Amino acid sequence: MAIKKVGIISKPKKAEVGETVGPLLDWLRARSIEVCLDKETGASLARGEKCLTRNEIPSHVDLIIVLGGDGTLLAAARAINRKHVPLLAVNLGSLGFLTVITREELYSTLERVLAGDFETQSRVQIEGELVRADEAISSFLALNDVVLNKGAIARILDFELLVDGRFVSNYKSDGLIISTPTGSTAYSLAAGGPIVAPTVEAFIVTPICAHTLSNRPLVLPDTATIDVVVKSLREAAYLTVDGQVGIAARSEDIVRLRKAPSGVDIIQPRGKDYFEILRQKLKWGEM
Repeated sequence: MAIKKVGIISKPKKAEVGETVGPLLDWLRARSIEVCLDKETGASLARGEKCLTRNEIPSHVDLIIVLGGDGTLLAAARAINRKHVPLLAVNLGSLGFLTVITREELYSTLERVLAGDFETQSRVQIEGELVRADEAISSFLALNDVVLNKGAIARILDFELLVDGRFVSNYKSDGLIISTPTGSTAYSLAAGGPIVAPTVEAFIVTPICAHTLSNRPLVLPDTATIDVVVKSLREAAYLTVDGQVGIAARSEDIVRLRKAPSGVDIIQPRGKDYFEILRQKLKWGEM
């Protein structure tokens, strides 16, 4: 696929963005690449540039460069909204499980991408809806995870889990995380869930501080439909998508989750495999 049009999405409040975007624009245009910025990035530059909303960009470009951290990539993945536009994620943050290309590697990686010498990995997204009284009142996409947890008051929540309409278990916990393999190294990992390689076709259900020792993380096939029923009568539960979008949930609300029909295509850096990245980020094997 010839790349003629590139979009740039960034976390504009980061100082490194201002230092990176200007030279990147000049570099791309010197190679006859048409560029558009998301409005947040454009507003941070002291030069007039063509800007679109994040939701508009995917329909106008062949490639999206994401400058920031994992949070910026998660926001960009939702903005793509099922369109097959590859993402080149450049880490301007600190940890960066998903944004593993460094600033120093940006231009050498872009040279290969523009020459067609690159591979993408399709990452599964969760497609979900919040159902209240048999009506879907909200829908969403998540690349990392969907979390149901407590509001301001620190009381235990009750949930009922069903898979393909069959009852699985009741949970009494501080919350419940349903993650993709991509999200297995995020909140789920911190709550005691397993690390799952991104190509594994699975979802992970991880309770947060379960009040029953037998409530352990559960790995399910990603062909399943997962229903989480909020059973807490007195306490409000809060539904969070990728840690960025929040929706208030009530008792007897159903959070219905399934695999989205299409994934997010992320360009993979040459010479770095998944386990090497984990060793680097998690410091595996260090004495």
